[in-house]
Amino acid sequence: MSIHIVALGNEGDAFHQDNRPSGLIRTYLGRSPLVSGDESSLLLNAASTVARPVFTEYQASAFGNVKLVVHDCPVWDIFDSDWYTSRNLIGGADIIVIKYNVNDKFSFHEVKDNYIPVIKRALNSVPVIIAAVGTRQNEELPCTCPLCTSDRGSCVSTTEGIQLAKELGATYLELHSLDDFYIGKYFGGVLEYFMIQALNQKTSEKMKKRKISNSFHGIRPPQLEQPEKMPVLKAEASHYNSDLNNLLFCCQCVDVVFYNPDLKEVIEAHKIVLCAVSHVFMLLFNVKSPTDIQDSSIIRTTQDLFAINRDTAFPGASQESSGNPPLRVVVKDALFCSCLSDILRFIYSGAFQWEELEEDIRKKLKDSGDVSNVIEKVKCILKTPGKINCLRNCKTYQARKPLWFYNTSLKFFLNKPMLADVVFEIQGATVPAHRAILVARCEVMAAMFNGNYMEAKSVLIPVYGVSKETFLSFLEYLYTDSCCPAGIFQAMCLLICAEMYQVSRLQHICELFIITQLQSMPSRELASMNLDIVDLLKKAKFHHSDCLSTWLLHFIATNYLIFSQKPEFQDLSVEERSFVEKHRWPSNMYLKQLAEYRKYIHSRKCRCLIM
Repeated sequence: MSIHIVALGNEGDAFHQDNRPSGLIRTYLGRSPLVSGDESSLLLNAASTVARPVFTEYQASAFGNVKLVVHDCPVWDIFDSDWYTSRNLIGGADIIVIKYNVNDKFSFHEVKDNYIPVIKRALNSVPVIIAAVGTRQNEELPCTCPLCTSDRGSCVSTTEGIQLAKELGATYLELHSLDDFYIGKYFGGVLEYFMIQALNQKTSEKMKKRKISNSFHGIRPPQLEQPEKMPVLKAEASHYNSDLNNLLFCCQCVDVVFYNPDLKEVIEAHKIVLCAVSHVFMLLFNVKSPTDIQDSSIIRTTQDLFAINRDTAFPGASQESSGNPPLRVVVKDALFCSCLSDILRFIYSGAFQWEELEEDIRKKLKDSGDVSNVIEKVKCILKTPGKINCLRNCKTYQARKPLWFYNTSLKFFLNKPMLADVVFEIQGATVPAHRAILVARCEVMAAMFNGNYMEAKSVLIPVYGVSKETFLSFLEYLYTDSCCPAGIFQAMCLLICAEMYQVSRLQHICELFIITQLQSMPSRELASMNLDIVDLLKKAKFHHSDCLSTWLLHFIATNYLIFSQKPEFQDLSVEERSFVEKHRWPSNMYLKQLAEYRKYIHSRKCRCLIM
């Protein structure tokens, strides 16, 4: 076993090189009681030293039988002239010693700026000792006047040495002279400590390798490779906010029209969206009664701001459709009405862009009092019954609880007859719904309700091929942008429904749910479950769920030993069977090697090493 020490730097005094003592490393090797060999026998090859003066190699024995190899490089130019050699030296070192003279500050800074960064990049958890050699010539405190600044920095201070040691994670030593105390006890003690640490580490690594090599004789157990990585399914980003926000601009399924005090049309809207955001509109459209709300401020705001006009002589009434004309609402407050388009855009965006709403109102109303008045009325519209000043500080309120609550408040109207304008007939049962939400969230239903189809003029619409529970889960996603299937079978039924109505994000959600459920099952449950994975695979392919079908093929291949024993495994097509056999885990080769190893273990040739 050997220890390699690399010593870098010149500890000699640049001003007194003629009288300098022997070098640090050579002095230690010649005087340490743990190192055998005199100074004349330490030099390994004098000829190589003459040919390459930047590199001197010493060899000795330490701790009796440990080979000690020292590479002393006093000239830093080795990094410039022979970077390959210097890099190999540092890479193969067990201990690195960086030495410098405290009276040669110019050389110290050159080493610190040019060579230490190179050493730092090449280090790999190797202990480093920084040795500051020599007695400083200006031990007294330097003068602080401007005329003496040139003398002030002639020596390398202790602080500079410690800072360099911190950068390298090194041990810092100051050796005032190369005598027996500083070399043998001080420097030698630290160096020998790191030598013992290096020996312990090498012995431990050697023992590990020996245990590995001696653990098996004859045939070694086969190495089980890792299964192939399953395909990653990326979920589609939600566009729930933009769907409902676009509903304001597309003017489809409009059921309420706002007019100014002069009975001029201002903007069209949808009752279901307004009621989802505000109890004022719930009270206005008779979704709730004053007894249900029991909040005088909301009741007063409704009466002061809006009035419903059912006059048959209303301007434009003759042009309205005779079937179910939009409700006419007159806005009593002229200032509020002038900002109504901005307020409705704020409501349809989820009521969370408060700063933008304030800016839009200020642009239209120059007077600060009018701006404050309109903003307070908007806060009253957004108020929750029974709570006092809940929107006094809108920024703080939104940071604590965003006002985007369509996904919770719209659930209040799910499968409820309130404001419903369409009824689905499924398996003999009826499910009420709202055209505005269906049109905004589903392109197939948007085309169905606005095209030349029977559904565009009919209130009762039959639905075939889907159960009531599955269709209700589908509507729950349209209303709330979320769903939670009860199990894998229901998730697959919902995926088929989503494919039928071309709602791609819901398909991805169902795919993720099925994948998550299957991945969480332990092997014992996979083996005993009644779910037909092959049938699930065929349904995924038939309904164009390419991501799920690809994942299921990998899942069958990864759990080959479980699914190959099931009868449905024979229903795989030739192409699918070929894919599964190619990617199966564990591989057929591993199983053969395992059988051979088990046969060897149980044969008479194998004997227990301990017993």
